[in-house]
Amino acid sequence: MKKRESISHIMTKTVVTVNQNDDLRNVISKLKTHSIRHIPVVNGKEVVGIISRTDINRLTFGALFDGQEGVDEAILDMLTIPQIMTSKPRTLPSDTTIKDLAATFAKEEFHALPVVDNGELKGIVTTTDVIKYFLEQYD
Repeated sequence: MKKRESISHIMTKTVVTVNQNDDLRNVISKLKTHSIRHIPVVNGKEVVGIISRTDINRLTFGALFDGQEGVDEAILDMLTIPQIMTSKPRTLPSDTTIKDLAATFAKEEFHALPVVDNGELKGIVTTTDVIKYFLEQYD
């Protein structure tokens, strides 16, 4: 195992994002379409928030992910992305080591973090990425 390998080797570089002014339905659509659990919210190139599938499920009681789209329409009409996103999320630079990332995930209970260099979103890294990396070390 390479002790100093950076998260740039395991992060997703083509990041699906939403704009803070988008509709919540756009968030739900992208989460479903891309089979992802976390989506950074951007204003231009700046990461201003992050929304997880869990955040949406808390709002809608999970109905939107169980084929019952009509149940929670009123909630989606009332709320905006800035109202439900985690604002000013913790971010990491791409040269952070995988070991340091794993320690951050374990200590702070994050499941995904945007990777930002010089104020610009470069990727996203998740607990799944870390687990896959560690599993590859045993092949």
